Amino acid sequence: MRVLLVEDDLRVSAGLASALRRRGHDVVQAVTAAEAVEADPVDLVLLDMNLPDRDGLEVCRRLRQHDEGVAIIAVTARVEEHDRVAGLRAGADDYVVKPFSMVELQARIEAVMRRTARTVRQATTLQVGVLRIDVDARRVRVGDREIGLSRKEFDLLVALARQAGTVVPRDRLQLEVWQTTWATRHNLDVHVAALRGKLDDPGLVETVRGVGYRLRVN
Repeated sequence: MRVLLVEDDLRVSAGLASALRRRGHDVVQAVTAAEAVEADPVDLVLLDMNLPDRDGLEVCRRLRQHDEGVAIIAVTARVEEHDRVAGLRAGADDYVVKPFSMVELQARIEAVMRRTARTVRQATTLQVGVLRIDVDARRVRVGDREIGLSRKEFDLLVALARQAGTVVPRDRLQLEVWQTTWATRHNLDVHVAALRGKLDDPGLVETVRGVGYRLRVN
């Protein structure tokens, strides 16, 4: 998952970025509001509300205006209830008060990503070459042949098909299919192998070593 970490305390930012990377996230760091609002699109923003060049509430509103679907967690030392309410009203999905543990932050990240994923309107039919997926009916056809998949195999295929031709990182697949980034590497690999075995073309699901998997588009 691509994370924008907005934190002006370089020591805190370095430690948090390191911890997030150890959990498989791709981290982009910003130390000012200007850098934050100009950053490339991400999946999640961890936003310090006390920035040197602009109020965090304004930054939160700007980020939400630029991307309605991005997940935003406000990370701050402000402990008053009215501060938390203001942050949520500005567009934050959750509010974490310093100091916090990585266990708590990871749990909040997973919960926010589950909630935001449910609010995104998704296509109900996906077509990738000869592969056709009816998401609502949970049916898959390869050409004229219908193939039977387990629940996790189907969810895994949908996650790949929604971004066909693009490498989907392992942690994002784990989050979308198992609703956690703590699923074991072996668990994901076993389901990918089973999925490949049921497709007419096992090479349809490509491995990108050290990153994740990609559904081939031709």
